[in-house]
Amino acid sequence: MLENFTSVSVLVFALGFIAARFKSDIRIPEPVYQIISVYLLFGIGLKGGVALRNSSASGLAQPLLATILLGTLIPILAFIALKLIKNLNEIDRGAISAHYGSTSLVTFTAALVFLENAQVSYEGFATALLTVMEVPGIIVGIFLATRHLNRKVSWSESLREAILGKTVVLLVGGLIIGAISGDAGYEKVAPFFVNILPGILALFLMHLGFLAGAKAHAIKEVGPSLAIFAIAFPIFVGTLGVIGGALSGLSVGGATILGVLCASASYIAAPAAVQIAIPEANPSLSITSSLAITFPFNLLIGIPLMKALALVFVGA
Repeated sequence: MLENFTSVSVLVFALGFIAARFKSDIRIPEPVYQIISVYLLFGIGLKGGVALRNSSASGLAQPLLATILLGTLIPILAFIALKLIKNLNEIDRGAISAHYGSTSLVTFTAALVFLENAQVSYEGFATALLTVMEVPGIIVGIFLATRHLNRKVSWSESLREAILGKTVVLLVGGLIIGAISGDAGYEKVAPFFVNILPGILALFLMHLGFLAGAKAHAIKEVGPSLAIFAIAFPIFVGTLGVIGGALSGLSVGGATILGVLCASASYIAAPAAVQIAIPEANPSLSITSSLAITFPFNLLIGIPLMKALALVFVGA
């Protein structure tokens, strides 16, 4: 964990955060931000697709089942836990649950870089787990928020955004292309999608650090109860993810990744789908808790904590 604090990923995030607090604008321009998003999504999907081609169906079945179950359970647990927070209505509870039921690509990517730097191997189909967990949490969270509303919910548009949005399409597209092209095709583009990924991720994290720093003042507005949830809940469900990974036969690295996926919260895919389905929800609550609190916590502590738990439940 101490080594993680001095990693480039953590330090550039801290740089962006501090710059925002001192009102120094070091944000990445929006077009560049979109390009980096596409690069990360497709690159991670492509790498996962190549590994998926070399994976056995029997080894993938149990981890996929565990991922689906966890992806469905987490928003329900979040919805129940958020009931403890006073003055938080059912709509906002559902919206926040959708964010925590979904996943964070950047947290996932940071976990991959962390494991590779620590020389810890992980299953190649990890990207498939990310893709599978992306959607169920959003759907369950929206359902919990809207079940008592006296209006028709635009499920078709919400599902379209969740399933056909940029995140899932690029991940699935990359998986398919990687599985078809295999190692021979991947070798030709590996210098672009592998060698420079840590550097591109560092720029992205600096941008996210700035956004988190810019929203830090909102933590006072949402209150300490939500801030406590944004830290305690990821630890709890992340532990469930590690245990689920261990029971489904994943390695230490694989169980770490599943724990990180469970502990992460979406601030890209979920906000778009939630905004369509439940415009009544207060977006500042979800974004502040997921981006300004949970994301930096996972980056600093959550990822190495999940690895430590995986060593306990899976074994060295």
